[in-house]
Amino acid sequence: MMATTHAAVGAAVGAAAAAVAAAAPELTPVLLAAGAAGGVFPDFDLYAGHRRTLHFPVYYWVAAAVAVAVAVAAPSALTVAASVFVVAAAAHSAMDAVGGGLELRPWEATSQRAVYNHFHGRWEPPRRWIRYDGAPEDLLLAGAATAPTLFVAGGDPVVVRVALGALAVSAGYVALRRPLASVAERLAAAAPAPVRPYVPDRFL
Repeated sequence: MMATTHAAVGAAVGAAAAAVAAAAPELTPVLLAAGAAGGVFPDFDLYAGHRRTLHFPVYYWVAAAVAVAVAVAAPSALTVAASVFVVAAAAHSAMDAVGGGLELRPWEATSQRAVYNHFHGRWEPPRRWIRYDGAPEDLLLAGAATAPTLFVAGGDPVVVRVALGALAVSAGYVALRRPLASVAERLAAAAPAPVRPYVPDRFL
């Protein structure tokens, strides 16, 4: 799924936590930011073992259970934000399992690798409920996930601009997703020799 979809779902986790912590509305921006950051964090492995190095579809949930327990036992801005971050990262890994595979053109459904399950020591196959990153249903999910953020933001202009701006970027990516695969291949082929070892295999 798109990074913006992961961020939107993560922010929705933060929105849920903000609704629970309604007695401390000053925490809302922090929780939304923590959720969005946690939602995109696993994809920092994009060029180093993508969907394996920082994706943990089982262990993140274990860490999330601990983080939430700590936040409940000792609530503070730090503990609650940390729990939101980890839950959002766990949701990201789970979402990748129901999306497309790792290939450059996932609409062709040639890859059987969605996300690596370290607990079982194997790749989870793509379920393709959302066929590929940038599919129309991916944009639909991003839009639905943005609604809770807009609701708890209470019209905060910064949050509204960021959330709607991310949706606009998502829409643009959806429109260009398929042509971008060919562009990525051409750029990878033209990469200088010292750079090529760092180009993900799916682009070559």
